[in-house]
Amino acid sequence: MDLIKIGSFLQELRKEKGLTQEQLAEQLNVARRTVSRWETGFNTPDLDILIELADFYAVDLRELLNGERKSERMNEELKETVLQVADYSNGEKERLLFRMHWLFVAGLLGFIIFLIITALGLNETAPYEAIGSFGLGAAFGMIILGVIFTGRYATKIRDFKRRLLIKK
Repeated sequence: MDLIKIGSFLQELRKEKGLTQEQLAEQLNVARRTVSRWETGFNTPDLDILIELADFYAVDLRELLNGERKSERMNEELKETVLQVADYSNGEKERLLFRMHWLFVAGLLGFIIFLIITALGLNETAPYEAIGSFGLGAAFGMIILGVIFTGRYATKIRDFKRRLLIKK
């Protein structure tokens, strides 16, 4: 996929409609900077946005993905399939965000417990010292998990696990 070609095509379509990046961004409920990044080829829209763009510009989804006009129109079956894939992708994102939310809440609680024990001066007493240390460790652990989940490493780890499962 040639991102620069797709971006140029998106820019061409927007200009044909006589819209600014700001106006298009408002139409799609995204930031103007996001539209700019699409048009420069820095990144591409999500599938659900691509479908909206295809409908908005009255072009085939394959035309958007190829970065050039074709004569044929996208059939409804293909459109429905892509919508289902987009819904699935959005569902995956929502589940990941839900997990991330609770991981960060757990880390925050651990850190709060550590702060309370330290503030009360109980960090020298045997059971409280262990509880405070555990809370601090949990907080740091959740931060590390957050970095992994929000980075590209999560995808690499998931792909590695899938390869291991396939080999067995």
